[in-house]
Amino acid sequence: MVAPPLRPFVFKLGRIGDMVMLTAALRLLHARYGEPCYVVGADAWAPDVYLGLPEVAQCWALPRKAPTLLGLAWPAILRALRESAPGPVYVFEHHGGQVRRIRRLLRLSGIDSGRCIFIAEAPGAESPWLDAVLRFSRQTPPAVSAADYPQARAPGAWRPRLAVTYSERAERDRWLCSRGYRGQPLVLVQPGNHRTMGRRRLRNWRGRDDKVWPVERWVRLLHRVHARLPDAMLVLRGAAAEMPLLESIRAAAALPCVTSASTALRPLFALCEAAHSMISADSGPAHSAAALGAPLVVLYGTQPPKVWLPRSSNGSPVLGVGGPPQFERAEQISVDAVFEAWCSLADAAAGAGRSAAADTDAAQAAAQADFDPPPAPLSTQTTSVRMEPSAFSSSVR
Repeated sequence: MVAPPLRPFVFKLGRIGDMVMLTAALRLLHARYGEPCYVVGADAWAPDVYLGLPEVAQCWALPRKAPTLLGLAWPAILRALRESAPGPVYVFEHHGGQVRRIRRLLRLSGIDSGRCIFIAEAPGAESPWLDAVLRFSRQTPPAVSAADYPQARAPGAWRPRLAVTYSERAERDRWLCSRGYRGQPLVLVQPGNHRTMGRRRLRNWRGRDDKVWPVERWVRLLHRVHARLPDAMLVLRGAAAEMPLLESIRAAAALPCVTSASTALRPLFALCEAAHSMISADSGPAHSAAALGAPLVVLYGTQPPKVWLPRSSNGSPVLGVGGPPQFERAEQISVDAVFEAWCSLADAAAGAGRSAAADTDAAQAAAQADFDPPPAPLSTQTTSVRMEPSAFSSSVR
């Protein structure tokens, strides 16, 4: 007798990079249990990460730091926890304070505790964190029969991935054309990280941000990339709060081919999908680029690349520069080291042509054929504000 499909319920109150990595585990859970997952994340942008992915049925957002019951999503989360019985509940969160919040919410729901399983590992210094996430997703809660729900067999399939809708591609193409884009290579540059999101955070992290790379080195790097790939359009990308940083780099570079773009999350995904390559600080957008198949170089400070290096959705090259034991701060990394790493990406892209990109486009289109326009359940009963295509053009300077 075939066991009925179950709805996995997943908690992870992480930042963008964490939620992108989680997509690999969500695909595995979907394949194993037969139903797409319910997901609870942190902050209003969380549902936007999973738009168009068949492994996610719905996503809710809890406030990251405010008390859970002050958010708007918790009544819907409690109902979904009860209605999803007897499906498994996977808690991928390892930070103690957030785990306590999740436990309180689970107790309040009154569900069978045997449905729940909590990740026991925490990020270390040696093995990739994504591997730990996948190991945990292969475990089985006590109340679920492992024999009835055997592990899904799909070697190589459990990689992070994201989707881009047709309307987002069209808006991206219109914006690029308005900036003189005619199909030349598009190189994205992400200088900031979550600590550079506004003046207050910059003040709080001044002198302590191990991920920061000096403005003058970004400027020198842009000139060297331009000399190597003179036809390319170079796009400095960041959130709205990072525009002063981006504009300072653009003004100092004084190159006509360099533009700056303040994009929301969904337009960022559309840019990554079309990119020749990306050079990024250790950040969530770097994980997004890899999940969309963009060749990538990431600069590291104290975090070890062997643990946090993004994983590509299609095998495109991802290179980490810096990190321990040689470096403790990104500012110790030379321009030469970053440029040489990027050159290896450029050489690979030139050799492969655009065939890999065409294959990726076809795979993305097939995966989201039933998701454009976006399905209503993903955006309802959440605290997320849907990012309209106009967010692309209105936030670009």
